[in-house]
Amino acid sequence: MSQAPAPTSIAPAVQVSGVTKRFGSFTAIDDVSVTIKPGRIHGLLGRNGAGKTTLMQLITGQDFVTAGDIRVFGEKPTENAHVLKSICFIKESQRYPEDFQPRHVFRSAPWFFENWDADFADRLIEEFRLPLNRRIKKLSRGQLSAVGVIVGLASRAPLTFFDEPYLGLDAVARQLFYDRLLEDFAEHPRTVVLSTHLIDEVANLLEHVIVIDQGRILMDDDAETLRTSATTVVGPRGAVDAFVARREVLHRDGIGGLASVTVSGLGSAERAEAAAAGLELAPVSLQQLIVRKTNVRETEFEQSA
Repeated sequence: MSQAPAPTSIAPAVQVSGVTKRFGSFTAIDDVSVTIKPGRIHGLLGRNGAGKTTLMQLITGQDFVTAGDIRVFGEKPTENAHVLKSICFIKESQRYPEDFQPRHVFRSAPWFFENWDADFADRLIEEFRLPLNRRIKKLSRGQLSAVGVIVGLASRAPLTFFDEPYLGLDAVARQLFYDRLLEDFAEHPRTVVLSTHLIDEVANLLEHVIVIDQGRILMDDDAETLRTSATTVVGPRGAVDAFVARREVLHRDGIGGLASVTVSGLGSAERAEAAAAGLELAPVSLQQLIVRKTNVRETEFEQSA
């Protein structure tokens, strides 16, 4: 099957510029600017109600911005069939006609996705053990999630969003999804955005991370850069407090005379200083970093209110 023209390596897949989205008096997205680069797996992360789904709905042309501009492959996505045929958006709450069965979903998929790979879909159907002739409303949550995952992978759309559609899958099935995503991405590169709460599970898949919190972008950087951007310092309370006194503290914990403090990234000289002071340094996982950064912002917000 013919492939859709790939976006150039220079032009962004998505450019969001100063976008605000209000629902009445509530601001769901607040002056957001972000770039989604082509040919990479991105993580769009954040707490419930942070604005992730709203942002994806705006990018995929399902709603209009209140202010600002969005370009997908250089064009506005709203009411733009040329752009929309290059997008696949898989949601956790995907709706289907009441009498639909999975076989109907996969049979109609080529009408919407010009890169649809039926053979790949058949392989995934077998691996996820999905019943094809059962009515959609009779499927378990995991089976319904498998329908979305299979569509998202086999569509091979140039821009594919997964908005937590795999939460109904058990651990084995989720790992199968991650493995097949990486395998197929290597053979058929495209732009993928994963929105999930399961940060530790997907951390090794992500090349770029965007964290949204209270409708604003909190973090936007390469995953490898973020993985080395914070360190936990552990040791006697007095020595730890002296070491972190002039540094940005993201989290503080401790018991008795021991302290554990997470600070923004340390250089080689600072690491040597910590070692000379008898302190232990531990890496911070992507999930821990996001939790720490989100909590810091909440504290700052409360103090300024």
